[in-house]
Amino acid sequence: MADQSQRHPRPGEHESGKELKLLHFIYEQPDIDEIRGNPQRVLDLIHKFEEKYRFMNVGAAKGKIVTDLIAELKPHTMIELGGYVGYSAILFGDAVRRAGGKRYFSLELNPEYAAIANMLIELAGLRDFVRIIVGRSDKSLYKLFTSGEVKQIELMFLDHYKPAYTTDLMLCEQLGMIVPNVSVLAADNVLRPGNPPYLEYVRSTVEQKREAAKKGPIKSYNTEGIPQRTAQSFLGEDDKPSFEVLGNPNLVYKSTLHQPEGLQDAIENGMENLKIGRRTEIRDGPESASGWSPARPIQRLR
Repeated sequence: MADQSQRHPRPGEHESGKELKLLHFIYEQPDIDEIRGNPQRVLDLIHKFEEKYRFMNVGAAKGKIVTDLIAELKPHTMIELGGYVGYSAILFGDAVRRAGGKRYFSLELNPEYAAIANMLIELAGLRDFVRIIVGRSDKSLYKLFTSGEVKQIELMFLDHYKPAYTTDLMLCEQLGMIVPNVSVLAADNVLRPGNPPYLEYVRSTVEQKREAAKKGPIKSYNTEGIPQRTAQSFLGEDDKPSFEVLGNPNLVYKSTLHQPEGLQDAIENGMENLKIGRRTEIRDGPESASGWSPARPIQRLR
């Protein structure tokens, strides 16, 4: 599987232009008319393209964990943070639609990648179901909430700028979008190459979070323990979140262990603090370069 530690680079960072090459590769297929409206055919072609070019996609093994979650939860709406060229939006969007869902939102910073994703999503027959929103993830989440389009998160996939995992989650908590017994989060790459600030936050107790909140709102990204190349991958080391966030310290997360095809990834399942919860940790097998985590929170009893 491709290393996703530098997911969504700035435009122009890839001199090979492999993303554009992917688009040409797919649209130049001789049976293009038979591919139209078939999400799996589009995904298969992306996999075929990956045989020559290293690509940053979630892949089949970890993708199945999320599609299984979708089949189980049957969310009306799903959000992904970090869409790249549309692989996950096609895979998960198709799964949400088949599960009876109504809408899939893909938030992508890079407008060039978003344009490519839109063309592949249209080819897959998902253009009326999957909506790509171009811009910073925190601003897009805020707009989705304030516009009334998404009042609560049922299922959200995090695979974007690693330092933003924690601040974006805290923003969603602060807005009330993270709902006990409803919200589930799936966060990729938290174990390898690693996202210590995110893991520390979702594994903190209510008391620890309340103590941290006394210091005031978070105004900058915490890149401690995150590889430098990852921390500087597209926003830059000195960039700041769009909002100052406090989160909701009364939410606690726990997890359960999954091991798909030799990989172990994590799904954070938050439970009521006074009940026994599951802790899902998806750790990496010896040949994997990424690890990740899903989450279902329940309000702590007061």
